[in-house]
Amino acid sequence: MKTESELEQDILLITLKIQDEFPELSGNLSETPVKYLYTESNGISTKSLNDYSRSLHELFDRFSKTH
Repeated sequence: MKTESELEQDILLITLKIQDEFPELSGNLSETPVKYLYTESNGISTKSLNDYSRSLHELFDRFSKTH
């Protein structure tokens, strides 16, 4: 599994890619449910970051196939 830093970088890059290639999806990004799982000692879990990253990649892949 990727580290927290790697996941944050991945989320940033896919978000920028979506905004650049499909600006019409940018509004959907703020509506995408983010279910970060907080733990008292760790803050945001890497599993939650991984899930969010995966959902952004799936959104990009689905949209790029149909548009």
